Amino acid sequence: MKPKEYIKGRGAQEKIHNRFAQNQYEVRDDFLNYCEAEGETAFNTQTTFIETFPKTIVNKVDSPDVGMMYSLNPYQGCEHGCVYCYARNSHEYWGYGAGLDFESKILVKKNAAKLLEKKLRNKNWKAYPISLSGNTDCYQPIEKKLKITRSLLETFLKYRHPVGIITKNALIQRDLDLLSELAKHKLVSVFLSITSLQEQTRRILEPRTASIKKRLETLEKLNASGIPTNVMMAPIIPSINSHEILPLTKEISKRGAKTVGYTIVRLNGAIGRIFTKWLENTLPDRKDRILNQIKECHNGNLNDSRFGTRMTGSGNTAEQIHQLFALARKKYFPKEYKIQLNCDLHESYKDGQLRLF
Repeated sequence: MKPKEYIKGRGAQEKIHNRFAQNQYEVRDDFLNYCEAEGETAFNTQTTFIETFPKTIVNKVDSPDVGMMYSLNPYQGCEHGCVYCYARNSHEYWGYGAGLDFESKILVKKNAAKLLEKKLRNKNWKAYPISLSGNTDCYQPIEKKLKITRSLLETFLKYRHPVGIITKNALIQRDLDLLSELAKHKLVSVFLSITSLQEQTRRILEPRTASIKKRLETLEKLNASGIPTNVMMAPIIPSINSHEILPLTKEISKRGAKTVGYTIVRLNGAIGRIFTKWLENTLPDRKDRILNQIKECHNGNLNDSRFGTRMTGSGNTAEQIHQLFALARKKYFPKEYKIQLNCDLHESYKDGQLRLF
């Protein structure tokens, strides 16, 4: 394999046609055509950020197997570039591709906090936990500059409203002050995504995410600050990280994680092609074995969209993973822990301050 075939720092290795577009992408620029003729990578992998102006920000989640009812995404697209990400397909609804476009064309919602405040002040709104990052990571790299997620946390605290966070970025440590204050009122829980203990695996699988060392450090600091933090080993990919279930579970239990969960990879929509191309460029000797084992988990397909089985899979390979996780939970998380966020405070703070009765 020639080194130039692998695009460093990116998960997807090619642009993918948007299935909703009428015509395929065409390269009109003469210089780019020359690059392609010479065998060079013609795609400019520099990330661009595009401001959008949504009218609403809180989304109702209809799926019964994702563990949330409402989500809020300050960004669409994700520079982290995780090759397996199920959210890649959603970028097609915005007119972009699920491949390199997803991780290099990031839509930002700078008015997110104002829209959230409008929602929380609505007299008809009844408090229920809202999850940040139901689709893409709210702490992806551009957040360090824009601080949209921080402004959202300030709004949740102002209105004493419960919030859940899903992230794989150590940048969340920046907001320990707000998170600690939310935690005092039982208004926040965090899920850290940790898929491997091997840095080499992390680099090719999740190229622009925080290192494993930083994620484990983040887990410790969040728990030390009284913020209930859980870990999701999501997704488990056979023959890539499936062998790490026991050692990873042991490590996170030592660092204070309250619970651990998992999902099995599913390559829905355009992700099947993206993941296959990635395997060809990174793990060509294991490509067929990995793809066949994924298919074993989904009735012979790379994806199963049925509620109830799409996250956990079925068949022998999936059952082996399930049993190994059951053993890991029994060994390292013997006591069941359930985080119950406070939904009662919000009504008294709907005007942004404690109401006087």
